[in-house]
Amino acid sequence: MAQPAKGPAHAEGPCSTPPDTTQVHPVDEKLPASRLVPAALQHIAAMYAGVVTPPLIIGQAVGLDAAGMTRLIAAGLLIAGCATILQTLGLGRFAGNRLPFVNAASSAGIAPMLAIAETSAPGHQLPAIYGAVMVAGVFCLAVGPFFGRLLRFFPPLVTGVVITLIGVTLMPVPVSWAQGGDKTAADFGAMKYLALAGFTLVVVLLFQRFGKGFVKQIALLLGLLIGTLAAIPFGMADFSALREAPVAALPAPFAFGAPEFQPAAILSLCIVMLVLMTESSAGMLALGEICERRSDGRTITRGLRTDGIATLLGPVFGGFPTSAFAQNVGVVSLTRVRSRYVVAVAGGALLVLGAFPVLGAVVSMVPMPVLGGAGIVLFGSIAVSGIRTLSEAGLDDSSNIILVAVALGAGIIPLAAPAFYAGFPAWAQTVLGSGISAGALVAVLLNLFFHHLGTRSRHTAPALKSS
Repeated sequence: MAQPAKGPAHAEGPCSTPPDTTQVHPVDEKLPASRLVPAALQHIAAMYAGVVTPPLIIGQAVGLDAAGMTRLIAAGLLIAGCATILQTLGLGRFAGNRLPFVNAASSAGIAPMLAIAETSAPGHQLPAIYGAVMVAGVFCLAVGPFFGRLLRFFPPLVTGVVITLIGVTLMPVPVSWAQGGDKTAADFGAMKYLALAGFTLVVVLLFQRFGKGFVKQIALLLGLLIGTLAAIPFGMADFSALREAPVAALPAPFAFGAPEFQPAAILSLCIVMLVLMTESSAGMLALGEICERRSDGRTITRGLRTDGIATLLGPVFGGFPTSAFAQNVGVVSLTRVRSRYVVAVAGGALLVLGAFPVLGAVVSMVPMPVLGGAGIVLFGSIAVSGIRTLSEAGLDDSSNIILVAVALGAGIIPLAAPAFYAGFPAWAQTVLGSGISAGALVAVLLNLFFHHLGTRSRHTAPALKSS
């Protein structure tokens, strides 16, 4: 196309300023400290409970003492910080999706690791777990590049289902937090917990309704702060962790013993890694939509390589299988602060929290009901993002309606009936027991059936290259 001729208005002289045609994408925007720090704190508040959950549960299951638990939690925070920084800032063309994406130990691996601990002799439980985790990391690095080439099977019709299921299947987490967090406690579900969670939710909603500008963006953080302050007069804020935590505790390599490689344990963790890769890919697709920078094959491949690196090297210091944190996708969706540097700073803060447990204990003082009230907003916003994606996926087509209906149903089964797959083989329970992976699997298969096998459809897309 011919370009219009430049007239006098377009002439450039010594006093003229050429128009600025470059515009930084919100993902690459470097925010001032006054906006960056509070936004990073929101991510830390949203992720902290999830980051420390796997080491807390596994450590208690294998009988670690207080010092061992401290080392395990510190290791989890350090690995999460390193993985998040690598993911957001990247390592050349090899690793890092360069999105505001948080990586940490996934709760999806807790049940298989508990099973490994139960079948291992005392003193060999963590070594057996760590050996299997390291092999799972190698497995992720080997298989990860193929996921990028499969993105043509994930059109908005499929990704919309997956994103919706991420929000829906995570909802029991904040609901449990709102009831006190500890299901074995005698007062689990007490009205005082529900009232505190409800109060926190109302505070977040009020700031969203009446707040302006930046105050509205940090509504979640303000809700957590005010909710915690409100809990203090009623004795619902526990400060014991702050008093008992050591000032500094850097994890030592193989502090829990050299890894042991047991075939059955390795097989179970590799199956878990497939599930985590599916969920991590879904998280990258979701975040790409939210940030308006869609994740292509190269992005998925680099992101999964980061998961593999963290999963492989994490056990050296006491880490577990690493994957995406969906709750932080909710933070980005809710606040609309899409800068990856915000999440990189949050990753750096995790490193500090891991090196100085006394600082991490400050974050852990936020009561579970307060996290629950805020979490309802977070995880609900993820489901809304999925619904928004589905609205653009051609639901006027009856076959698409059937696809979405069946995939959502398959994803909700583990939520509605947790024991539904109890009679299935262990590997099937691992895959189908996760609503996200079950729904994603059904959506992909039905998309193949309706739109790929023997026909060409507007819902297909060309294969994407991976690096």
